[in-house]
Amino acid sequence: MTDKNELRKLKKETQEKLQEIDLHKYHLDRIDIRLNTYIKSVRADPDGHNLYELLSIVRFFRLMDTYLFKIGEVKKFIVFYESLQFSGLNGRTRYKLTPIQVFQFANILGFYKTEEKRLVRDALLFVPRKYSKTTSVASLAIYDLLFGDANAQSYVAANNYNQAQICFSEIKEILKCLDPKFRHFKINREQVFNKMQGKTSFARCLASNADKLDGLNASMVILDEYSQADSAALKNVLTSSMGARVNPLTVVITTASDKLESPFVDMLDSYKAVLRGEIDNDFIFAHIFEPDVDDAEDDPRTWKKVQPHLGVTVQPDYYENEYRKAQLNADDMMTFRTKLLNMFVQNTGKVWFTSSEVEAMARNDDNLCSLKGRPDAMVAVDLSVCDDFSAVSYTVYMPDIRNFHVHTDYYFPEGALKEHPNRELYRKWADAGHLRLLPGNVIDYRLIADDINHRNREQLCILAIGYDPYKSLEFVNIMSASGAKKVLTPISQTYGAFTSPVESFEISAKTGHVTFNDNPINWYCFGNAVIDEDKLENRKPVKRSQNAKIDGVITTVMTFYLYNNYER
Repeated sequence: MTDKNELRKLKKETQEKLQEIDLHKYHLDRIDIRLNTYIKSVRADPDGHNLYELLSIVRFFRLMDTYLFKIGEVKKFIVFYESLQFSGLNGRTRYKLTPIQVFQFANILGFYKTEEKRLVRDALLFVPRKYSKTTSVASLAIYDLLFGDANAQSYVAANNYNQAQICFSEIKEILKCLDPKFRHFKINREQVFNKMQGKTSFARCLASNADKLDGLNASMVILDEYSQADSAALKNVLTSSMGARVNPLTVVITTASDKLESPFVDMLDSYKAVLRGEIDNDFIFAHIFEPDVDDAEDDPRTWKKVQPHLGVTVQPDYYENEYRKAQLNADDMMTFRTKLLNMFVQNTGKVWFTSSEVEAMARNDDNLCSLKGRPDAMVAVDLSVCDDFSAVSYTVYMPDIRNFHVHTDYYFPEGALKEHPNRELYRKWADAGHLRLLPGNVIDYRLIADDINHRNREQLCILAIGYDPYKSLEFVNIMSASGAKKVLTPISQTYGAFTSPVESFEISAKTGHVTFNDNPINWYCFGNAVIDEDKLENRKPVKRSQNAKIDGVITTVMTFYLYNNYER
């Protein structure tokens, strides 16, 4: 199901089903009070949780009505888990399971088809980076090593050796805390052996070609970051060796990636179909965290929806900081979408205007002094501190010819030029008069403010000055003190704020109604910019790469924002 209207309808129906469930009937507190806490919190705010999370809860109660649920098995595992010492910021630490983790482990370990046969054989935890999925799932391998079959074989596998070792190293370190003198376990780089009497169980780290593996008899398989896999061969070899096991368990833990065609994408699609009730399979458990179809990428509620451990294993301001960084270039935005929003996307950045296209819009006779009668203008600033240039764009609309003219000034601190990687290019621009070098090692915003005020007195009637509210406090204070407080206008740097001015600029530029001052930094900036689109089809110019500069592009579009939103 990919139709957005169908997904919206299904979420509404699922919310209604969730509200109709009589929680008192199931006595969830007898299992663990945190299970009740989690389900009640979701039911109290269903819009704060995605469709598939709601479906997994509704499915939990259907399974409770259908199968045997062993409370003792869940309680036993919880006590075991909370006795282990996991890695943490302050060293090895015991952690209490969070309510959402109790729900996950209750689903995986609690349901039984018969007195001996556990129901769930395949589990998927599809959660963003920093959820602590890899370390917490290590507990299942240790549980199998200690309490599983006498000859249990647990395998930790991943797309590459280093990734597999993250989980396996956690297993080894936990066991060292349990058995510091190595009386009960033999621990090697890639294998752990249980030496207790009557046991031949072991856990092993794998990241090899599937055709080199034989003689396996897996009881437990953990596949880490499966979304990166190009082939299902390793997974198939491991899971096909489980035929003799009464209670085999395969757990896939992963975050999204840019691989849109992969075995995991197919697996995820089928698990979603199971949750939607389109495929009948009670042997799986899937907990899927991703945005709903109408969720904005810059909305803190979306971040909380996809990252249930925000404020627990993830710092409360982490997503806000990463999103601000991601808005600057296409590569960082793709990482934000795949690893933090848990969306399967590829780099969607497309060339917007080439350098030569913008150069062709240059006016050789540009001179703001020559404009008659102090015409109205919109101004926007993009300010740096010391690492690169600052830009100020002045955009004048000439109604008689229905044309926008954009004049952008660029500034750089002269003291920072000597060590800058682009010093030769910047010196060339400065010598030609295209880049103004300001004294000192950092940008002096007072000098930029003086230029703006001078132009307002002598050349233009400035209607509004747009700025990024996140990084312009000093500049705003300076401009406010000079009498410009009423025209200062904060402009959010989000995709939603940029969509309308991007479209306005495109139409004007492509119909020949935009000109620029004759400055090579203008087309340098446009040549570094790509247009990126978020999941709601909002659009914004971003850097082609981390070190590219697009300051003049951003300020140009910000002036079009001011025109679009100006009220006389």
